Amino acid sequence: MSQSFDVAVIGAGPGGYVAAIRCAQLGFNTVCIDEWKNPQGKASLGGTCLNVGCIPSKALLESSENYERAAHKFSAHGINLQGLSMDVPVMISRKNKIVAAFTSGIAMLFRKNKITSMHGRGAFLKGGTGGEVWQIEVKNGDQTEAIEAKYVIIATGSTPRQLPFVPVDNERILDNVGALALTETPKRLGVIGAGVIGLEMGSVWRRLGAEVTILEALPGFLMAADEQVAKEAQKIFTRELGLGIQTSVKISAIRVDGESITVEYTDAQGAAQKLEVDKLIVAVGRIPNTAGLGAENVGLQLDNHDRIEVDSHCRTNLPNVYAVGDVVRGPMLAHKASEEGVAVAEIIAGQAGHVNLDTIPWVIYTSPEIAWVGKTEQELKAAGIQYKAGQFPFMANGRARALGETSGFVKVLADADTDRILGVHMIGPYVSEMISEAVVAMEFAASSEDIARIVHAHPSLSEVLHEAALSVDKRALHI
Repeated sequence: MSQSFDVAVIGAGPGGYVAAIRCAQLGFNTVCIDEWKNPQGKASLGGTCLNVGCIPSKALLESSENYERAAHKFSAHGINLQGLSMDVPVMISRKNKIVAAFTSGIAMLFRKNKITSMHGRGAFLKGGTGGEVWQIEVKNGDQTEAIEAKYVIIATGSTPRQLPFVPVDNERILDNVGALALTETPKRLGVIGAGVIGLEMGSVWRRLGAEVTILEALPGFLMAADEQVAKEAQKIFTRELGLGIQTSVKISAIRVDGESITVEYTDAQGAAQKLEVDKLIVAVGRIPNTAGLGAENVGLQLDNHDRIEVDSHCRTNLPNVYAVGDVVRGPMLAHKASEEGVAVAEIIAGQAGHVNLDTIPWVIYTSPEIAWVGKTEQELKAAGIQYKAGQFPFMANGRARALGETSGFVKVLADADTDRILGVHMIGPYVSEMISEAVVAMEFAASSEDIARIVHAHPSLSEVLHEAALSVDKRALHI
């Protein structure tokens, strides 16, 4: 006889494991099904984020930034080092320990909340309507088990997008998994794609001594970000960090020739070019992980991008079946997935769960960091919305000066008539921590005047947001 549950969650990434925990807190008998394995072949909860995404990449970014500071910035503080070196295997080992701590931590939380954890690929077998239960097959190698649940939450995440002519082997040609597992710094590193993964991984290995060239197909750099922020970022990344960034690139062929990899492409001017590298990272985005879910068995509706179609409450076209995270509309961000998981659990319990997609913060953990929430200037102009803008540089901030991190600025965009904040854009030190104030302000429909009237601690980086809000009405105090 099949095991029976109130809620079955398929996927244990940030959306799935959080949904499972919240369901259990609300009193539901919950199972979470996940197929992820660590390099040793053992079940590892946490999905892409904890295993080969958000957490390990930030560990490597921190290690490489510490090396960069020691090599180039400590002397300004009177700290002089000799014989500085980087032990890449130790850096990778530290990253692996952090990953292991967090993935085992999720297993502990599952035990604490009495959540059943099943390892394998979950797929729909057949479904009913109304109050009937859903039949789910859990396949783990040669073993197959069937379970049933009244409610199903799909949180299967996403997988790296592949280029048809690029054979990723994670030895020479790498996706995000291979980029996080290099055991030595390559002399020449190529990166296809100037998105979050490409920029973060390119930054890590550039700081450790690699010559890094990033090739981007889009005509502009960081086109999802505010145009002014993107221009500032490109200037800093190329001039100060030394990343080679090319846009409007069309790749025609990639060949592995002995010890090197040759990328043939045409540049923005249409000229044929060749790039020879020792390692190549392919970071051209991610696609929803809906293959093998058994959607066709139950009539689960997908859109033309293979995302699961949902309404504003993450309900699919099937009764009592929900979907969250990368597998549905909206940004592919871990924190968005987690909050959707919480919202769905509460909706199932009859509460009023909700996620406002208009106030999801975006962060790129480069140095300087980039963060934003709400509309960009180009979006406001395209929509014909009248707005006011206020801006303030980190160069004029005392805490930033003390840190020695003065690149970048904060910009506040507010409605020209009501002064309601429409967007906040940041590039600078630790803006990943600063952006939350802007998110709270927008959630409570605050005006730029509201932020301008709030007392901010001195000296602090948050004063830059305060001054940018003052600047909306041309009354910044320190510039």
